Amino acid sequence: MEKILVVDDDLGIQKQLKWSFSGYEVVFADDRTTAITQLRRHEPKVITLDLGLPPDPANATEGLAALQEILALSPNTKVIVVTGNNDKVNALKAIELGAYDFYQKPIDSDTIQVLVSRAAQLYDLEKENRHLSAVAPSMDRIIGNSEQILAVSKKAERIAQTDISTLLLGESGTGKEVFARSIHEHSLRKNKAFVAINCASIPENLLESELFGYEKGAFTGANKTTPGKIESAQGGTLFLDEIGDMPVGLQAKMLRFLQERVIERVGGRTEIPVDIRVICATHRDLTAMVAEETFREDLYYRIGEINIMIPPLRDRGNDVILLGKTFLNQYNEDFKTKVKGFSDSAAQAMLQHRWPGNIRELQNKLKSAVIMAESAYIQPDDLGLQVNEEQSAMRTLNLREVREEAESKAIRYAFQVAERNMSRTAELLGVTRPTLYSLIDKYHLEDIKTGS
Repeated sequence: MEKILVVDDDLGIQKQLKWSFSGYEVVFADDRTTAITQLRRHEPKVITLDLGLPPDPANATEGLAALQEILALSPNTKVIVVTGNNDKVNALKAIELGAYDFYQKPIDSDTIQVLVSRAAQLYDLEKENRHLSAVAPSMDRIIGNSEQILAVSKKAERIAQTDISTLLLGESGTGKEVFARSIHEHSLRKNKAFVAINCASIPENLLESELFGYEKGAFTGANKTTPGKIESAQGGTLFLDEIGDMPVGLQAKMLRFLQERVIERVGGRTEIPVDIRVICATHRDLTAMVAEETFREDLYYRIGEINIMIPPLRDRGNDVILLGKTFLNQYNEDFKTKVKGFSDSAAQAMLQHRWPGNIRELQNKLKSAVIMAESAYIQPDDLGLQVNEEQSAMRTLNLREVREEAESKAIRYAFQVAERNMSRTAELLGVTRPTLYSLIDKYHLEDIKTGS
């Protein structure tokens, strides 16, 4: 039976809601602390939350604090806030903080039943969508099922069919070129060229000729007429990476091209029409650069008809594990290795690490880990990471996860103390060999079973 958590200090309201939710298992809490305890214990899909909670039931302060704590621990849970008859301001504030909906007293059983039923259905639908997105996301190159990356992927997918100029923003290593390629592959230009150029990697005196091409004899060494990257992208997509590093002098010529859709090669006098889509990217703060007059304001608005902010890896939750598994499979194939996955402690270390280098850092660490791993499962040391036990405990939502992690660590420790002897390991742990093998299977400790 599905569970609903009712957070309300009014026993009369508790009884009324219990009767209203006859098709559910209803659990109760009468203050913020108890609500968090019940959330951890029961992990309900839906919570009804009275904003007037002790020790300050006359105001909404404690209820709003409870809402924020609930959503921090379980962001997918649907919270329906219950307010007083004349407290629409706090109800709207709760919605702004992430509540699913609000309901004003007095309680009407039929109405709140419909609200809860819809919230539970939405929870199930979103859960299924997250699963489908992880397995087969609509933007094929984008790996992840966090709310942050799904929202960005949806935005990218919606603009793909248009020719709108797009500016991808985000820290280095977040996958801006991957997004650019995905947009191209889902566009009407997908059968034409995708041409990328990094504005920061080419010397200033060469960037103009790389972009616009040059005529024979335009400068020393120009022995033949050569089309530039812009012409090469004819009919397709031009990706200008690190546009924030484009020299100011060249920005004016780029602006004219974007406005007129014609170019002149270096040393040429003929205007060449070009039909391409332009996607730009940068890790720099272009608005600050505009204010400092190091980036043209008119060019900024021309390239950013729509902006997409790509989240850093540290804000994407469990996506780091999904990405890690994808790269692990790739590197197993590249290096002819047979690493099966990540140990529990390695997964925890990956979730705790801040990833300042984002996905590029993850790729680098995994490459070395796959090559250096001595067991079938990557350990934190293989990644050059450490587990913060205090943070790990705070991340855990229920006792079952704590117990599983503790038992896995105990088995590994006993196996090492017993010098990799299974009978001795079982003896140290105080269990039989069949029980030990059962635990090894349960916690996926195949490297111990094989003795590798």
